[in-house]
Amino acid sequence: MTAASRRIGLVINPTAGKNTGARIGREAASLLAASGHDIVDLSAMDGAHAVERARAAIADRAVDCIVVAGGDGMVHLGVNLVAGTDMPLGIIAAGTGNDNARELGLAVRDAAKAVERITHGATRRIDAVRTVDPHGNDRWFVGVLAAGFDAVVNERANGWSWPKGQMRYNLAIARELGVFKPIPYVVEVDGTRHETKAMLVAIANGPAYGGGMKVVPEASYDDGLLDVLILHEVSIPTLMRVFPKVFKGEHVSHPAVEILRGRRVRLEATGIVSYADGERFEPLPMECEVVPGAVTVLT
Repeated sequence: MTAASRRIGLVINPTAGKNTGARIGREAASLLAASGHDIVDLSAMDGAHAVERARAAIADRAVDCIVVAGGDGMVHLGVNLVAGTDMPLGIIAAGTGNDNARELGLAVRDAAKAVERITHGATRRIDAVRTVDPHGNDRWFVGVLAAGFDAVVNERANGWSWPKGQMRYNLAIARELGVFKPIPYVVEVDGTRHETKAMLVAIANGPAYGGGMKVVPEASYDDGLLDVLILHEVSIPTLMRVFPKVFKGEHVSHPAVEILRGRRVRLEATGIVSYADGERFEPLPMECEVVPGAVTVLT
């Protein structure tokens, strides 16, 4: 990519990062316009309408690239717009976690640096993970899919309207710790079937989720493989000791942790809704595959 003027389809999540998404997004829009780019504002009242507007702009060839401003949820939205195409994706990281942006080496909560990368930077092809929903539509994620205790906590927290913010998740963790039981899984990797009871299963294309949790520290965005982490059955006190180590990636040395690698993964479990890039994704069972180089990121 050169610094030539482009038509940038910009989608801003104003509530990202405790409402800093609007400020950083607007600042980035002004800087992009000052750099000579044409800004096509594709933001909307919610994500579904933003996706609709962006897909129409892409279909009409009204934009040359898509730029999202927000957290991992906005990266997820952008990936689902451009995956499998040559449309580049720019990321203005303005969320709370920003795991994918950080692990890709992008600027975090810095509009000027993000705009500089978008305007003058190179491009990088990264892998993305594709599944097909029950309606036959492709759905994609680029970071980590959670399908165990972490996903159960998310589902619990998202069912509450109060309290707001991190406290809601803290309460959800406390609630689940009292009732959580090891989950019977079937984990199939490239056709090899594994049956186990586990506390947590994660499919990783990137290394981190949840605001810096290095769940699979060796996962790579461009190796053409998925890393599947299984935390096999342990006691709740052991889970409480092991889980905090995820912030430094030190949990992987625990004997109950197993990491499998492959290109196609199928997960089966009862009553589990998976979360990918922090967004509610698909209920199990589900099958996904890595697609090498599926997304072009402005870096």
